Amino acid sequence: MPYPEQLCAPMRADLVNEGFKELKTAEEVKAALNDSKGTALLVINSVCGCAAGAARPAVKQSLKGQKRPDHLYTVFAGQDLEATAEARKFTLPYPPSSPSIGLFKDGKLVHFIERYHIEGHPSEFIAENLQAAYEEYC
Repeated sequence: MPYPEQLCAPMRADLVNEGFKELKTAEEVKAALNDSKGTALLVINSVCGCAAGAARPAVKQSLKGQKRPDHLYTVFAGQDLEATAEARKFTLPYPPSSPSIGLFKDGKLVHFIERYHIEGHPSEFIAENLQAAYEEYC
């Protein structure tokens, strides 16, 4: 059973207000990531504390650099169930993990940050990791 929308709405808005497009269906995920051109950042968002305290702040901070992905997408684990399941197909061979962050180049996953890289780490550390990936791929 998905989390109630009123619980997730502020967490969704945290990324949407930064320019992320929400992908709420499997079809939207496929259309966004299948053979996409350029670079795309996908955040698998979550209600957990490490999403609020580290993942979302890190992602927002990482986008303040000179290089950044062409496209910004997010799915919400625990609420947009089909979209999240489809997004996780694109992040294979990594196991399901939320929150998590994937960087794609021309439709291929080139960098992935799993939950265990987020949980217990400061947002600045994660942001630097993402910025290094942007320097390499964007």
